[in-house]
Amino acid sequence: MALVKMKQLLQQAKEENRGCGAFSVGNMEMIKGAVKAAEEMNTPIILQIAEVRLQHSPLHLMGPMMVQAAKEAKVDVAVHLDHGLTLETVKKALELGFTSVMLDASRDPFEENIKKTKEVVKLAAEYGATVEAELGLVGGSEDGKSDHGIQCTNPQDARIFCEQTDVDALAVAIGNAHGDYPVAPTLEFSVLEEIRDITGKPLVLHGGSGITDDDFRKAISLGICKVNIATASFNSLTKEAEKYIETEGKHNYFDMNEAMVKGVYDNVKRHIEIFNCK
Repeated sequence: MALVKMKQLLQQAKEENRGCGAFSVGNMEMIKGAVKAAEEMNTPIILQIAEVRLQHSPLHLMGPMMVQAAKEAKVDVAVHLDHGLTLETVKKALELGFTSVMLDASRDPFEENIKKTKEVVKLAAEYGATVEAELGLVGGSEDGKSDHGIQCTNPQDARIFCEQTDVDALAVAIGNAHGDYPVAPTLEFSVLEEIRDITGKPLVLHGGSGITDDDFRKAISLGICKVNIATASFNSLTKEAEKYIETEGKHNYFDMNEAMVKGVYDNVKRHIEIFNCK
């Protein structure tokens, strides 16, 4: 198959009433595990990386690996910059061949969020790339180091935002949060349904790790087309690596590599099954 635009995958997901998994990666093993699961399930996915992760996983190294893996995959794969913090990083991702970008201005005033998003839409158009934006406040941060609270997306604001920016996908806040949930969140499905009806856009659920299977399926039935999974994959990779280290005998990098790939593969496969089961 091929490296494709995220817009294409989200439109397909919307038409088929299923969710497209967007899996965050931080190294080669995570990329391999995610693509392996997608190929086995014969299901398109999105590979993504957030800007806060670039300290440990530099974009100039990760980007080419992600793009090349997508090009050689046996299923369609989009490559997305998640939660970009600066226009400079967004541009760098586009130059590396990312087919989708997001500049997160959700904590800025409403009009400023619109202004910055319009700049990204204009820039991405030069590369034929998809643009995702966020409105409302999803709890926590991508790296788990801060928590700015949760503020549900206002449906009327969402309508104005989409009309003025013409984004391809909108990430919404409906009680979801990044990182590990102490308890399963209570999602505001009525808000989600109203946003779907009033905008008509493919909607995105951030903070997917820890949401129940039933809530995933309900959210997808109400307009969620893209579901972000990060923490669960990092945790699954770490768990498999720990299990390998705890085995008896001499350890080596190559078996450790396979353990890390397996950890991500298992998690991605499980979520693909959830997102595509009605």
